[in-house]
Amino acid sequence: MERVDAVVIGAGVVGLAVARALARQGREVVVLEREPTFGSITSARNSEVIHAGIYYPAGSLKARLCVEGRERMYAYCAERAIAHKRCGKLIVATTDSQCDALPGIVQKASANGVNDLRLLDAAEVRAMEPALQGLAAVHSPSTGIVDSHGLMLSLLGDLEHAGGMLVCHSPVGQIKVKTAGLEVVFADGTTLLAQTVINAAGLDACDLARRTVGLSAGHVPQPSFAKGNYFSLSGRAPFTHLIYPAPEPRAHLAGLGVHLTLDLGGQAKFGPDVQWVDRSDDCAVDASRLPAFEAAIRSYWPGLPSGALQPGYAGVRPKINGPDEPSADFRVDTEGLHGVAGLVNLFGIESPGLTSALAIGQYVVEQLSMVKG
Repeated sequence: MERVDAVVIGAGVVGLAVARALARQGREVVVLEREPTFGSITSARNSEVIHAGIYYPAGSLKARLCVEGRERMYAYCAERAIAHKRCGKLIVATTDSQCDALPGIVQKASANGVNDLRLLDAAEVRAMEPALQGLAAVHSPSTGIVDSHGLMLSLLGDLEHAGGMLVCHSPVGQIKVKTAGLEVVFADGTTLLAQTVINAAGLDACDLARRTVGLSAGHVPQPSFAKGNYFSLSGRAPFTHLIYPAPEPRAHLAGLGVHLTLDLGGQAKFGPDVQWVDRSDDCAVDASRLPAFEAAIRSYWPGLPSGALQPGYAGVRPKINGPDEPSADFRVDTEGLHGVAGLVNLFGIESPGLTSALAIGQYVVEQLSMVKG
């Protein structure tokens, strides 16, 4: 049986960032990816937003790793000439109840270490974005966008430069806990023995954990899949910032509302919405949701031209909470929790996973060092 020091299962942006961090510690790292290339599932189907860290509960991993990851991301992209833009965003209120909630958003962000938000009145909103209709808004100058493919390509380059390796077309069937380490069993029956295994399988992380022989089922959360549909805009949008609707204070949201994001070429798309689905591979855009999108968008952009939206793409969030439950925090489960030496399960790494990726990589390295220590 072949042996390797560390195996990372899943070559999305988080898996690559974790593998890079391990390799830079001098460890021998192999990344296993079932698809023909890296980053082709969740990491290729998102908004490519660098989040500031505004909405997450104080003290949560999402809050901590998003804020840290944002700073790491901007520095890394600048250093490696990865295309990105600190364009900022407006969280716009169009109802009185949303207006009343804006100071709370600023306060919550401040508790997370995000101290650059500014409240805007209606005149300031119009001055910043003349086409935007809003009673008030919060301006987040630290929000931005990034070329996610360029980012992942750079992470892979760093991994390989440090001696690591990516192996595609390598679906994993099982993980077996052995005395000598963790046996990774490929779908074709081939085996690999590792001292450390990082389950960064995203949408399949819970399923892979259930197929880990020697891990108690009580340490595996129930996955839920929330599809996010995106519609693209024909023509150019009259906005230079990302536009997010302010959340309704009494509404439970599994996402951040139908927002407008821009790519690095200035092209606009809207989404994602939240559509609970039964399968993790349900990535077809539901065109029947177009009227709801148009209504949501016109609440803050009444000038949306008729017929300007067309189906774009869809992605599925790897959630570990159901439709009627509060959004769950990131889970980084190590030996201290589940008792299996060398195994790290990453569960519920949805948004802001892209923003947090570099910080998650460092966090995993630190957690493994603590266990060894």
